[in-house]
Amino acid sequence: MTEKPVLEVKGLTLDFATRRGTLRALDGVSFTIGRGEVLGVVGESGAGKSLTGTAIIGLVERPGRITGGEIRLNGQRIDNLPPKEMRAIRGRKIGMIFQDPLTSLNPVFRIGDQLTETLQAHLPLSKAEARQRAIELLIEVGIPAPEKRIDGYPHEFSGGMRQRVVIALALAAGPDLIVADEPTTALDVSVQAQIITLLKRLCRTRGTSVMLITHDMGVIAETADRVAVMYAGRIAEIGPVADVIRHPRHPYARGLMGAIPALDTRVKRLTQISGSMPRLDSIPKGCAFQPRCTMAIPRCSLERPELVQAGASRAACWLANAETEVPA
Repeated sequence: MTEKPVLEVKGLTLDFATRRGTLRALDGVSFTIGRGEVLGVVGESGAGKSLTGTAIIGLVERPGRITGGEIRLNGQRIDNLPPKEMRAIRGRKIGMIFQDPLTSLNPVFRIGDQLTETLQAHLPLSKAEARQRAIELLIEVGIPAPEKRIDGYPHEFSGGMRQRVVIALALAAGPDLIVADEPTTALDVSVQAQIITLLKRLCRTRGTSVMLITHDMGVIAETADRVAVMYAGRIAEIGPVADVIRHPRHPYARGLMGAIPALDTRVKRLTQISGSMPRLDSIPKGCAFQPRCTMAIPRCSLERPELVQAGASRAACWLANAETEVPA
């Protein structure tokens, strides 16, 4: 019997009502995340990565609203829950890690107060029990001298240490899923590696599932089990990390992988994708990527391709099963 996925997103569609009409920001996004699995979500700015994460945690702000599809957590549909019920799920069943830890931490409260408040909001713990659990969490995420640092304020921590505290907050109630939106972008490279190692270890030991949103393919390659490449509000390709990196099937994924410098070969110029992501009010008919695609055929401008099996991955391209390699 196959284990049910922790997260199921089916046909997720999200629109923004504007004076110029309705703009579709997410268009039929579908994927699953298994228990203990890390799904990386990558793409250019504006592709819909963060908006997908925001929809999952129920924090889409007006005038945006989910207009189609569904989101299920452990089989329970959550996209149509009243705000009060969704608040109970956030933190308890879904943890969140954002790019800037200062947006997750209140600067006027001690770290320990924020952790104990979160723990008591979701678990039946006394104040003393919550404080002891908070210290254990700080130990788990690698904060030195936690008994002393627990009474510090956010500004007394470095960026990397603040992000560790945010990870402790996300893990506090033992959630099944963590949505991590660019969790390493604001950090130094050496600190990024530490945070990635920490996330991987915690996922493996706790069995927590992670949706890792980033634009950094290095982070994806190091951390994720599978990767979803997004473009213009849709998934262009999804599959095992090694397959998508070595044998990308969608031309957009090929362009992203071709832009990564190889350590074993010298090239005069990295591959680049000409043009830019279309605006929401000017997404072309057919395949949204076709105006930038060097492989486009007439069908690409007329019909929108759906995800089809292509090797170990699935890709939304009419040429997904053509024998092509990543450009040098």
